[in-house]
Amino acid sequence: MQFKIVIPARYASTRLPAKPLLDLGGKPMVVRVAERARLSGADEVLVASDHAEVLDAARQHGLRAVLTRSEHASGTDRLAEVVALSGWSDETIVVNVQGDEPLIDPALIVLTACRLAESGADIATVAHRVADAADFFNPNIVKVVLAASGDAMYFSRAPIPYARDHFARESGGETLPPEMLAYRHVGIYAYRARFLRTYAELASSPLESLEALEQLRALWHGFRISVAIADHLPSAGVDTPEDALRMQEWFKKV
Repeated sequence: MQFKIVIPARYASTRLPAKPLLDLGGKPMVVRVAERARLSGADEVLVASDHAEVLDAARQHGLRAVLTRSEHASGTDRLAEVVALSGWSDETIVVNVQGDEPLIDPALIVLTACRLAESGADIATVAHRVADAADFFNPNIVKVVLAASGDAMYFSRAPIPYARDHFARESGGETLPPEMLAYRHVGIYAYRARFLRTYAELASSPLESLEALEQLRALWHGFRISVAIADHLPSAGVDTPEDALRMQEWFKKV
């Protein structure tokens, strides 16, 4: 199966300025991400950024790099511009690998691309079972509820689905009931190029604004999001200065 990987790399991060260029063992983080992405067997891996230094860093390491506009609100918007610039066919599978995940598992990328190809959906993503009540109630961990088909019904920062009787009886419990189908969303996506062309024209939805979750725009407009279930939780990305220090220490050891 053929698929392409685009790594959106925004330079102006609020919590960690110049994040794509963070030095990890002598290489910029965006390059580390691309090296992991290449191990997935994708037929093309490219970096999309609004900043010349990021593009130069990528090209110095043999990567294709595409200049995109600075006003994009999300990585998906940046991917849509790449599709428009590249002229890829409607059926091209494009995987969005975030530029702050230098330890991403290549198998996770393949899982996402395969899910899209096999499901016939417009989008594919990944989830992992939630067992810990603290994670379930944490608004920074996005939850997803699935239909019998494996398609996403809804994403939320709220604890969904809510086991009314269990929480009434076991208030304060540390674990969830084993029969509870609670899943945390893992932020990797695969798209068909035709959807990305459409996405650029979609109006934002009220739910997207309320939850601050861009994938709700697609559900609001009736597009299918198929969800693959990962058997392990992926490594954490780099969002804060503390994350950056942790990752730099990790790369010193390898």
